[in-house]
Amino acid sequence: MNLDQGFFGFIYRILYPLEWLMTQLMVIYHRIFEFLGMSSGPGFAWVLSIIFLTITVRLVILPFFVRQMTSMSRMQALQPQMQKIQNKYKGKTDAASREAQSRETMKLYQDNNVNPMGSCVPALIQGPVFMALFYILSAIQPIAEGKRADLGGFTKEIAQQIMHTEVFGTRISLNFGSASGTGKVIIGLFVAYMCITMFLSQYYSLRRNMPKESIGTQQYNTQRIMAFIFPVMYIFSGIAFPFAVLVYWATNNTWTLVQMIFQIENFPTPGSAAFESKKKRDYKREADRRERLGLPTIEEEELQKAKEEAEVIKKNGGNQRQQPSRKKNKR
Repeated sequence: MNLDQGFFGFIYRILYPLEWLMTQLMVIYHRIFEFLGMSSGPGFAWVLSIIFLTITVRLVILPFFVRQMTSMSRMQALQPQMQKIQNKYKGKTDAASREAQSRETMKLYQDNNVNPMGSCVPALIQGPVFMALFYILSAIQPIAEGKRADLGGFTKEIAQQIMHTEVFGTRISLNFGSASGTGKVIIGLFVAYMCITMFLSQYYSLRRNMPKESIGTQQYNTQRIMAFIFPVMYIFSGIAFPFAVLVYWATNNTWTLVQMIFQIENFPTPGSAAFESKKKRDYKREADRRERLGLPTIEEEELQKAKEEAEVIKKNGGNQRQQPSRKKNKR
């Protein structure tokens, strides 16, 4: 696939400044590893450069990813209320009903400070970054073979060094079709790892961060289908791309999985399984803190509050709050 022609060629020309910057960063990382004593020519330092470049990109877009996850969590928390609105107007196709449903939906978003496009905007920002990263790794072989001009820090000499770099005895410039028997096994394992990590990321979010009331809804069923379909699509693309791209993808998927687990377990959607687990962890942490400091337990504190409230009610003559009396009008 020639990435310099057609629609994608136009997109990658627009992204040239970003591609130039990424090649320079990759070369800088390689020089750092050289300084630390690694090989100056073809070698594992180039693999580490790809990994560290991927990590750098993920750190840069981390704030956008956090916003995306926060927006998705808020949307998932509103699904039960959204379902009620949808059921309320189910089967009503007249203009007045559609307008009323839209009005109630927008009010729900506004009352809960939710932007339905909040999960899409970060993806639009992340897309060009990942496209540029994918392009520079795919351009290594054409540059090394003299089929295209240098790209930023990727001169023909550097591209040839990267091409001859091996991981587990397999050159990172090869794909599944051009690799030998052992190389096919290694690349196949990387493709399988990519599929598994992508599936786990989606399935973990589905099972741990979805409110119980949303399980069985249309959104839940759609996400469950996507959790199975997307990893399968990785198989067809994974065997066609160079091993260097698979190293990037494996690093990126690992980061995504670890980051998602951390965010879901620490900032879960209310009503989800992860939310219930966090409540138990927080309760145990607070109980341990009180025991360590010799403070009253949570139960003792709640009991004391209940006694104080009972005393207040007793002083008020058995009523927690004095109700205003209404005088009867004399007729």
